[in-house]
Amino acid sequence: MVKYENYSRQLSILLQAPAEDLSNEFIMSGVINKFSLQFELAWKLLKEALAYEGESVALSGSPRDILKAAFATYDFVDEDIWLEMLKSRNDVSHIYNGDAARALVDRIINDYLPAFETLKEGLDQQYADTLFISR
Repeated sequence: MVKYENYSRQLSILLQAPAEDLSNEFIMSGVINKFSLQFELAWKLLKEALAYEGESVALSGSPRDILKAAFATYDFVDEDIWLEMLKSRNDVSHIYNGDAARALVDRIINDYLPAFETLKEGLDQQYADTLFISR
């Protein structure tokens, strides 16, 4: 599945963030941009997994709807952290100072990266033999 492959590939890049110079504003900007991309890939991957499960919300659901359905369907999706990620992703365009950017980068590294990894691990366990078979 292309969405899964893109998600996994981009996650491996984002996981390099903690080793970077996070005092550099250019690096912080890159981490924030990679987070936004990773979040988009995540909710769209969840949408596809929910469609596989026959969940009707996957037909036209918004990111919030998809996250709520994923929480109800999968025990490895933490509703609170994913809804906070949605809020952070929506607020990215309103970050105008270094302190706010640094706070978001810290949140990405400490809270969001583990959630992205947990999602990958959970989906791997749930669908490794069905959805994610290499073709």
